[in-house]
Amino acid sequence: MDSAAYLGHLRRELDAFRACLAGGELSAPVETCGEWTLLDLAGHLGGQNLWVATAVTERRGDYRAGPPPRERAALLAWYDTTCAAMLEALSGDPAAEAWTFHPPHTIGFWQRRRALETLIHRWDAEHALGGPAGPPDPALAADGVAEVFEIMAPRQIVRGRAAEPVRALRVAATDTDGSWTYGPGEPVATVSGPAGDLLLLLWGRLPHTAPSLTWHGDPESGRQLLNAPLVP
Repeated sequence: MDSAAYLGHLRRELDAFRACLAGGELSAPVETCGEWTLLDLAGHLGGQNLWVATAVTERRGDYRAGPPPRERAALLAWYDTTCAAMLEALSGDPAAEAWTFHPPHTIGFWQRRRALETLIHRWDAEHALGGPAGPPDPALAADGVAEVFEIMAPRQIVRGRAAEPVRALRVAATDTDGSWTYGPGEPVATVSGPAGDLLLLLWGRLPHTAPSLTWHGDPESGRQLLNAPLVP
């Protein structure tokens, strides 16, 4: 996926999240994010927008945002400001240098990461408000599955939050022909389904038993691999 595609997805996901803030109950619990409310999730996403803008423009990763406004109009204005700052920072050459927590240390890293982060939290917000959460775009979701295995799961191991897998799981997307293997050796199990549902599964938003997923081989061993914290 190229830079323009990532930025297009990012803008659409940011707008969809904003719609939740504009029309939803800000005190609604977001069950997929621990004890957070929708207001807390807005503070997280907007604060991370500013963190990424600083990572690009100042090449440092120590920015800390303050709490978001609690009143809706002020919250929306603040959120819009954070989105504009991030989008401006990410509009540059994707090969240009930036601070990142994982290679490549480029603007392109953040274009991909923020499109995927915002997708997940847009889904969280829509799900929290009780309406049907829009499915992830298949191509972006497949890229997100790849990102979990390329970046997120290895980072969890490096940070001591998870152990190295001792067996392998194959993950196969039925709508994009994408296929990934996590762990060493021959896969003990395969889980297949739409790329969006696989992404939600890996991020703990969909149960292992979801009807859209199909398991082959030794499902129990495969599910044990997914019980490790693959993502933050």
